[in-house]
Amino acid sequence: MESVFQGQTDFSQFNISWYNPGPRWKLILWFLTSSIFINTYLPIPISLKVIVLRLFGAKIGKKFVIKPGVNIKYPWLLQVENEVWIGEQVWIDNLSEVRIGSNVCLSQGAMLLTGNHDYSRSTFDLTTQPITIADGVWIGAKAVVCAGVHCESHAVLAVNSVATRSLDAYGIYQGNPAVWVRQRNIRA
Repeated sequence: MESVFQGQTDFSQFNISWYNPGPRWKLILWFLTSSIFINTYLPIPISLKVIVLRLFGAKIGKKFVIKPGVNIKYPWLLQVENEVWIGEQVWIDNLSEVRIGSNVCLSQGAMLLTGNHDYSRSTFDLTTQPITIADGVWIGAKAVVCAGVHCESHAVLAVNSVATRSLDAYGIYQGNPAVWVRQRNIRA
């Protein structure tokens, strides 16, 4: 068998100087505020959570529901339309913009990951891509949506599944990586 040079990673060369999510004071203030109002199990009213998120630049629509223990990296990169439910321990790791349409449900422990690393580079470069979740989408409990994925209208990502590619409208996806398993039909 022919040997192939596989290379090595070198974290000493890792550089994210190009990435600037905001001024340092804002990041620290958000970290402290979030731990008190958003990523907490204190009985904070949703209306107060919405005010806090909007103060930090999130665009939040009407009738927003957010459960305890939600982790939002940078609210100023978050846009949420009307009638959205965000379950307990959802993690929105939005190094890049996340757009969530109306009537979307992110179930318990779901993760939206806009960041990744280029494992083919010795420098393990950080990459970011936005995530778009269209109207009516349901992201199941502990499911993961990866960077650059578009979840089209009323798609479903089943429990513990991982979306590495975009989801078609009204498709139900399952597995790791998630694959289309059937059509979603919605009765009135």
